[in-house]
Amino acid sequence: MHMSSDLRKAVQTYLDGLYQGDTDLFREVFHPEARLFSATGGQLTALSLAQYLDIVLGRPSPASRGDTRRDEIVSLVEASPTTAHARLRNAYHPKFFTDDLTFIRIDGAWRIIAKVWHFDLVS
Repeated sequence: MHMSSDLRKAVQTYLDGLYQGDTDLFREVFHPEARLFSATGGQLTALSLAQYLDIVLGRPSPASRGDTRRDEIVSLVEASPTTAHARLRNAYHPKFFTDDLTFIRIDGAWRIIAKVWHFDLVS
């Protein structure tokens, strides 16, 4: 299936938001009803978008700390005209993340509707 440049742009907006700690970029790319989940360590973390944005606002960004940017797009699949999936790797030292993002295309734009992540600690 043809990969839209709009989907790639949405993924890049997400990665830029992570590195810069920019909640405005996140508001642009996440759907307001998005939910975020992790089971790292065997305990379920379930967040609304508002809760996630509060976490981002409450921590220094990787850019402000001078961290090396470590973004990797592992896979990007546009499954249908309205659904897509991205698997990404990124870092917030000392955590290295695998993010699975589910996108929906609504109102002419790709928006993240769900994020499921895992992290490993690396010293």
